[in-house]
Amino acid sequence: MTTTRRAFLATSSAALALPFLNTRSIAAENISVQIGSSHPTNNIWVYAMQTALQPALDKLLADAGGEYSVTWNENYGGTLYKFKDTRAAVRDGIVDVGMVGTVWEGSAMPLQNVTYFTPFANADHNVTIDIFDKLTDELPELRAGWTDQNMVHLSSLVTDSYDVYATFPIASVNDIRNRRLNAPGTSANWLADTGCTPVDGALTTYYTDIQTGVSEGTLSFASGIQPTRVYEVAPHLTRVGFGSMYFGGIAVNKRFFDNLPEPVQTALKEAGRITSRAHGDYITKRTTEAMTEMEAAGLQVTEMATAERERWAATLPDVARPWLDANGAAAAAVVKAYFAELAARDITPARDWTKGL
Repeated sequence: MTTTRRAFLATSSAALALPFLNTRSIAAENISVQIGSSHPTNNIWVYAMQTALQPALDKLLADAGGEYSVTWNENYGGTLYKFKDTRAAVRDGIVDVGMVGTVWEGSAMPLQNVTYFTPFANADHNVTIDIFDKLTDELPELRAGWTDQNMVHLSSLVTDSYDVYATFPIASVNDIRNRRLNAPGTSANWLADTGCTPVDGALTTYYTDIQTGVSEGTLSFASGIQPTRVYEVAPHLTRVGFGSMYFGGIAVNKRFFDNLPEPVQTALKEAGRITSRAHGDYITKRTTEAMTEMEAAGLQVTEMATAERERWAATLPDVARPWLDANGAAAAAVVKAYFAELAARDITPARDWTKGL
């Protein structure tokens, strides 16, 4: 074989091999992700997972060159775990990414429940999302609440503002004296020293409780009240402004996250931020539609006067104190940081729960 022929064959072989070599070099590494929740995808805390988080990560990875791709294995609607097991499901890797309701984790993740112990602070759910995305990234005490549970926080989940839906009109805190209102869990504190009796319950029981006289109304939020039609038996809404509550977050199992390639970690964190914005937009849409429907059905809406809101807040004992005492300096740091963020946004709570700290 002549040198010229050998050179030709070598060149030809390399040229023939090139498409196969290129195919191997550009083929995406596929990552299988188990994603799930205790609630269905039409729920305000889950909707954005399927409609924002998943497509956002897919797009970010594709836009970065397609070196990585994801196969999503969906486990929504409680198919793998129920609402009391959200923390354990993500912590233990039952799912890789999931909704975690910290509101149900007062013992394991107490600092995440700060808004429930500081009512009358802020009614804007988008502000709540922005603040807790920021503080969870920047405040070691809040971040540790997740990492200590083998989780990485991706996106904040919140409620729209809690108000009072009742069978009677409310103009002042005096109007709830000797009344009974559904106020489960920590929200019962918002009735302390008002003369009103808190009644345990849940969105699924409020209608029957009010209809049968067990209670005369409830502390709740529009996106929860409208689907359960509670406004039919509690036709008076008073915008008291207990506030938007930080409910929990979308989180990823930390061991799973730490083993992801760095570009995928970065994209997943960014997808979480995109999801926060989508979550806020969805709550705005849901609450706007809910109020339109409920008012058309006869719901009477009253805005409580600022002075009366402040008087209600002042009537309460220091409901933050037991939580602060139980959780020490870390809790104080979280409250101070939360109220500093409100102040930076020119939001003045009806009561300053940082006094004396």
